[in-house]
Amino acid sequence: MKLKKYEAIGEEVYTETLSNGLNIFVVPKKGFSKKYAFFATNYGGADRRFKVGDTWIDTPEGVAHFLEHKMFDTKDGNALAELSANGASPNAFTSSDMTAYYFQCIDKFEENFKILLSFVSVPYFTPESVAKEQGIIGQEIGMTDDQPGYSIYYSLMKCLYSYNPLRDSVAGTVESIGQITDKTLYDCHKVFYHPSNMALCVVGNVDPDEIVKTAREILPDTRGQYPERDYGSTEPDGVSSPRFERAMDVGMPMFMIGFKHPGDTQGEALQKTTYVANLALEAVAGSSSPLYSRLYSDGLINKQFGTEFETVTNRSHCVLSGESRDPEAVLSALTEEILKVSKNGIDSGLFSRLKKAYTGLVLRNFNSFDSICYNVATAYFKGYDAFQAIDALNSVTKNDVEEYIRENLTPEKCAMAVISPKNSQ
Repeated sequence: MKLKKYEAIGEEVYTETLSNGLNIFVVPKKGFSKKYAFFATNYGGADRRFKVGDTWIDTPEGVAHFLEHKMFDTKDGNALAELSANGASPNAFTSSDMTAYYFQCIDKFEENFKILLSFVSVPYFTPESVAKEQGIIGQEIGMTDDQPGYSIYYSLMKCLYSYNPLRDSVAGTVESIGQITDKTLYDCHKVFYHPSNMALCVVGNVDPDEIVKTAREILPDTRGQYPERDYGSTEPDGVSSPRFERAMDVGMPMFMIGFKHPGDTQGEALQKTTYVANLALEAVAGSSSPLYSRLYSDGLINKQFGTEFETVTNRSHCVLSGESRDPEAVLSALTEEILKVSKNGIDSGLFSRLKKAYTGLVLRNFNSFDSICYNVATAYFKGYDAFQAIDALNSVTKNDVEEYIRENLTPEKCAMAVISPKNSQ
């Protein structure tokens, strides 16, 4: 294995690429009793249309999420139950562009690690089990439709995007999952769950060579074909709709404000853009910004307010969200502040403080086993090195952030979704 030391963050990382194309990352943590394993595939809810050979294949909404649910089924039982019985804490998730299976444990790591690799790489589905799962996931979809946080997020995505599958729920709809068969799941597993489309990350007091040896023994030794993906017609620069509002059972209005822009950069450029965008959001509306202080003092936001930058598929967006008695006043104040910062720039002292604080946040992420694994897999799939975070962040200038604000936080790229209390309408 190759060993690389990152002096800026005090980490050592062992890496290996197997003959089947799987990239393995091992981050030793001597003296820790907890061990964490994370096995991820570059496949999520937005990957519904893809090309294998010369053939384009369309799949229903929700297949990636459905597949995640069913992967724990094995011919002899259920891997989730088996891992839990061994003292592990297992789980999985599906996002728009990734599906991951993971566990943490103190004892029996080797046994649990073999279970993880085995059930993720060897699918087992039957028509009967798929039909049963359709009912279970259908109930979940019905419940999430009534959750304000879920509803407002996808309402905003529909406002921002005209064609991209980010508009649609990762879980799909009751109608779409009704089209899923065991063959659908086997086909998608074959296309996306081959080792060359995956990443494996282990953090803890483990032997890197043993991790590689076990992976070689259990996983298929052949590479798969990397699928070409289609995320719909070319998105316009502007939003699909500037405003959405829905009444639900909430005590105070909830809002999400989004700014849309292309996310077609990859590699180190994307890593830097992520930091630029997050610093831009902090400068405009972060907890240390003048705008945040005014809005909080005026009672227009509370401590639920936050900002986030997301890059998924070939798109990116900024999101500012929270609760407010007057979401329109928040949007108006935000618009005015963006125009002010675009014209006058960011105070140098504020920028310096923001960058130091954000650097501290990035460094703290390397203290969390699950954050390390998630960030490593995300970075690998997007073509950069997660452990170069401080170098990338150090390269960000005040001018970079000011330019990002001027170019991307503009009215024509902005949309807002609001969930209002039922009794207010």
